[in-house]
Amino acid sequence: MEGLPTTTKSDRRWRSKPLQTSKPSILMAFFSCVAWLYVAGRLWQDAENRTVLSNLLKKNLGQRPKVLTVEDKLAVLGCKDLERRIVEAEMDLTLAKSQGYLKNHLQQKASSSGRLLAVVGVYTGFGSHLNRNMFRGSWMPKGDALRKLEERGVVIRFVIGRSANRGDSLDRNIDKESGSTKDFLILEGHEEAQEEMPKKAKFFFSTAVQNWDAEFYVKVDDNINLDLEGLIGLLEHRRAQDGAYIGCMKSGDVISEEGKSWYEPDWWKFGDQKSYFRHAGGSLIILSKNLAQYININSASLKTYAHDDVSVGSWMMGIQATYIDDNRLCCGSIRQDKVCSLA
Repeated sequence: MEGLPTTTKSDRRWRSKPLQTSKPSILMAFFSCVAWLYVAGRLWQDAENRTVLSNLLKKNLGQRPKVLTVEDKLAVLGCKDLERRIVEAEMDLTLAKSQGYLKNHLQQKASSSGRLLAVVGVYTGFGSHLNRNMFRGSWMPKGDALRKLEERGVVIRFVIGRSANRGDSLDRNIDKESGSTKDFLILEGHEEAQEEMPKKAKFFFSTAVQNWDAEFYVKVDDNINLDLEGLIGLLEHRRAQDGAYIGCMKSGDVISEEGKSWYEPDWWKFGDQKSYFRHAGGSLIILSKNLAQYININSASLKTYAHDDVSVGSWMMGIQATYIDDNRLCCGSIRQDKVCSLA
């Protein structure tokens, strides 16, 4: 019995420990193999994808432009030609407006012989009844003489707007006088007031060019007398001259101090020198037909200043107007052959 080995309880505990720790090791090894296989597979797949993409890029490198410009994109989309046509159409429209043409608007068609020479608008107000009667008895024809003058191609009308209180006694008196004398042009959309005088110019030229087909449209203040035959001779000499902006041209200082005569609220728009641009004096302004049409077409967007002569001058600056400075239209001058004088 001495040859048989004996094992104690402590020896059995020592030998069983390696058997218990070997199971986690086997699991860890298994998962490590799985993870390695997964990572290796992904790396192989990514490498394969990069190889495919690289081959595709090399294959198509010579078939695409290096830089795709905006023009190339527009050409692909078919927009390049459309963009050019839009620009050309805008240029044509701007030119047509500057020349006074209306699109889709029926205009009177008249030959040079059938067109009136001039429409003369004499500004007046609600309190100027005595002045109107004085003009009718002096340089302005009335009754049959007025109609005969129209047969010669010259229309003369007193120009007035409507009262702020539509239909009141002021409006009724003008309607009654107009019905009797037949020599008024009533601006239905204009409110007659001193502060609205610059807007009156827009309404007058727009309404006159819509109502009469004439070579010229003449604005006259109600404080001057006209040599009517002298004016007719001056206009006959200029007949068929498009783009004519005629008057006694002037410029001057812009009054920036509120409360002074001729104060200009928008004085800061005229630069550091505070000087008005060249424009025809307000007593007598003459526009050819296409310039009056330009005002009619663009009246909604034309800026007005404190004075009507400056306003009209500003409208002429952006178009192809021919400035004609005629000293005979300077009503305060001492020339013997002037066609207007202060009343």
